[in-house]
Amino acid sequence: MKRRHFTTAVTNFAIITILGVLFVTTVFTTSTSAFKQGNDAVYYGNRESGKVSLMFNVYQGEEYIPDIMKTLSDYGYSATFFVGGVWAEKHGDLIKDMASKGFEVANHGYLHKDCSSLSAERIREEIIITEKLISSYTGSAVKLFAPPSGDISDSLFKVAKTEGYKVIMWTTDTIDWRDKNADTVYSRATKNLKAGDLVLMHPTAHTLEALPKILEFIKGAELVCDTVTNTINE
Repeated sequence: MKRRHFTTAVTNFAIITILGVLFVTTVFTTSTSAFKQGNDAVYYGNRESGKVSLMFNVYQGEEYIPDIMKTLSDYGYSATFFVGGVWAEKHGDLIKDMASKGFEVANHGYLHKDCSSLSAERIREEIIITEKLISSYTGSAVKLFAPPSGDISDSLFKVAKTEGYKVIMWTTDTIDWRDKNADTVYSRATKNLKAGDLVLMHPTAHTLEALPKILEFIKGAELVCDTVTNTINE
């Protein structure tokens, strides 16, 4: 009898444990999904557009940008460069060159600060100062903001809405700032690539090395590489 009671108790404990794990997993999955669906960030563009975007976040690597632009132009493609304000102050001529060649220049904040660590007013300053810098070189402002490190907050979304900005995240991150290998960059950029995807990159030597192969893949998939604005709007 005691053995039967012990077995029953163990069985009941196991069932309760399993149910508890399932509950926690369900709650976590649901909340994560709700967060991704519930915020106002853009993670991908129009799936019917036939377009993808390579988006380059720029705070360094200016020595590679002319060749990146040339490679894209040789294929008849465009892209979006999200530039940091401090970087923009030092590279106005390069930003003018981007714009004159048909590339989109958008906002990556001034000091590359995580938005979750900033007040709404500081976030606004980061965006507006950089917007004015870009406009002084290109003659217009592109109302797209790529938050540094992909760090977002409620304050960011409130400021973005007030200032008329779209917060741009990404579909695919090549992590090319960390993993310095052209084959790895190519593999990540092209894996499961489909229309509407936003592929995050940076101007690095290995990204430049991988770029022709990536563009060949895009061409072979009968897609077009275009600016973020065109990919999310068309």
